[in-house]
Amino acid sequence: MILASMNRQNKISPFLIIVACGLVLLYLHGCTRVRPLPGPAKPPTKAPAKKTEKPRPYKVMGKWYQPLPHARGFKQKGIASWYGKKFHGRKTSNGEIYNMYGVTAAHKTLPLGTYVRVRNLKNNKKIDVRINDRGPFVRGRIIDLSYGAAKKMGIVGAGTAPVEVTALGRPMAGKSAAATVPAYMPVDFYSGNFTIQVGAFSNPDNAEKLKRKLSRIYKNAHVVNDLHEKTAPFKVRVGACSTLDQAAKYETRLIQNGFPDAFIIAE
Repeated sequence: MILASMNRQNKISPFLIIVACGLVLLYLHGCTRVRPLPGPAKPPTKAPAKKTEKPRPYKVMGKWYQPLPHARGFKQKGIASWYGKKFHGRKTSNGEIYNMYGVTAAHKTLPLGTYVRVRNLKNNKKIDVRINDRGPFVRGRIIDLSYGAAKKMGIVGAGTAPVEVTALGRPMAGKSAAATVPAYMPVDFYSGNFTIQVGAFSNPDNAEKLKRKLSRIYKNAHVVNDLHEKTAPFKVRVGACSTLDQAAKYETRLIQNGFPDAFIIAE
């Protein structure tokens, strides 16, 4: 009796077995459930395009110019003059010997070696010249042509003429010099070594006096002996700027501080 009773107590109900099996199946189904595939990836958000900052205008020899965003568009309008026999046979700023009968020019800021196209606004004559010298150091004039270039432009008689100067760049390597249409590579016309000329004297003592005065306030005050100039060869300059924008601010500061004839040049 006792053994029979124990067997009845240990006997598991079929109902409980079915319930247990059902719970196990549910658990396994939950573990192996296939999750939905992710949707298509969203395209990456584009960063807002940066605005191209327009170069600031600058002033050369009292005239304001608005640089274009790239060097290819460098243009100026102003007065052209010419120089000849007085400087013939002397060294230019790039070390060449000046030939008044050649086709070259002087400019205050364009890189030496740059070719420019000069158009006479009176007769529409054009000529391409290479910048190999610095000048003209006269307010209101933007380029000094060699005698040979000025003659082709019809400027020799009058001495000056209104012109438009368009920078072309430097000749591209590998191009034949005899090519019908020369090709030029644009260069950066807005950076370089710029300084501000404050005065010019025939007496070196007066130049030194102004230099000492300026050196109390401004950096890099120095005197340059311009061998091309006979009447006032001793130029007093200050500042050392790497861009025309910096030089323009320096020039404005000097003019506001009592030096109205200050103007930018490139050294």
